[in-house]
Amino acid sequence: MADPVFQQAAASGNAAVGVSIRGLYKIFGPAPERFIDAVRGGMSKQELRDVHGHVLGLRDIHIDMPAGGIQVVMGLSGSGKSTLIRHINRLIDPTTGEVLVQVNDQSVDVVKMNPARLRQFRREQTAMVFQKFALFPHLTVRENTEYGLQVQGVARKVRRERAQRWIERVGLKGYEDSYPNQLSGGMQQRVGLARALTNDAPILLMDEAFSALDPLIRSDMQGVLLDIQQEIGKTIVFITHDLDEALRLGDRIAILRDGEVVQQGTGQQIVLHPADDYIANF
Repeated sequence: MADPVFQQAAASGNAAVGVSIRGLYKIFGPAPERFIDAVRGGMSKQELRDVHGHVLGLRDIHIDMPAGGIQVVMGLSGSGKSTLIRHINRLIDPTTGEVLVQVNDQSVDVVKMNPARLRQFRREQTAMVFQKFALFPHLTVRENTEYGLQVQGVARKVRRERAQRWIERVGLKGYEDSYPNQLSGGMQQRVGLARALTNDAPILLMDEAFSALDPLIRSDMQGVLLDIQQEIGKTIVFITHDLDEALRLGDRIAILRDGEVVQQGTGQQIVLHPADDYIANF
């Protein structure tokens, strides 16, 4: 059965969807619940690992991601940013905390969804673009692009029309029958973006989506994303380790270090008023 919050969104014409993360902790290990109180009480990441054999992924994350905007989450390798984005569609389950998806004045906690509702949420409310493209090598550009709609059971004619629109919109007209190994890296990432957009999900998750690309192609893809966002107004969560990319794309930026948010705000706020030397060194 569909969640009534998302039924309302569909009935109101694809209402903008926001995301709020509240008190999110993630501890990796065989018995994470045993250590949650100690971590809340200030146990260090190093003590948790060296003494107790567990790894602290995220500590007390609070982030509001406004509907229809681009929320950038940035940090160095190992800061927890990819772990965080995977909590939004629950590819990773938290140790404790809430991931609230908000439509108008109502919200639903992704953490509390049963398996059936979670599957529907992943299929219809979120789409993901990966760093390594994650295309099916045996499918053409068109078949890759329409794959999500095929899984949803959308009629062939409808999904072909929607896929073609986004193939053209990302600049791949004429390559519909090509296979991924016939495309450059930048073109493959355009296929990944077209596939995500074809699903028409209100939440778009982009995990280091452009970091594997050459600098000029990366800049081009950033421009494509910004142009498309002007048109579609999705809620985009964009993971990066690059400050220039964060400043160009982000309506708001959250910076992580060792699994904790050390500063968040607009790009201007962070550049003009860094919270500490760590932020300033970026």
